[in-house]
Amino acid sequence: MPRLALYALVVCVLAVVAAVVSFVQGNWLGIVWVLLAGLSSNMGWYYLRRAKFERAASVAEASRGAAS
Repeated sequence: MPRLALYALVVCVLAVVAAVVSFVQGNWLGIVWVLLAGLSSNMGWYYLRRAKFERAASVAEASRGAAS
């Protein structure tokens, strides 16, 4: 797993926990934590997909180089 995707996942989990704690305490500021969780989740998926595509491109490049 790419490092940036892992960091984004950690931020997402922490933001969800902070949102739950905030809502349990009756604080509507938890909405900000929910938005941060959504943003970091999207960032995590982006970095995972980017790493997947980069691996596929490097494999394709290596196979093209071996065929030539």
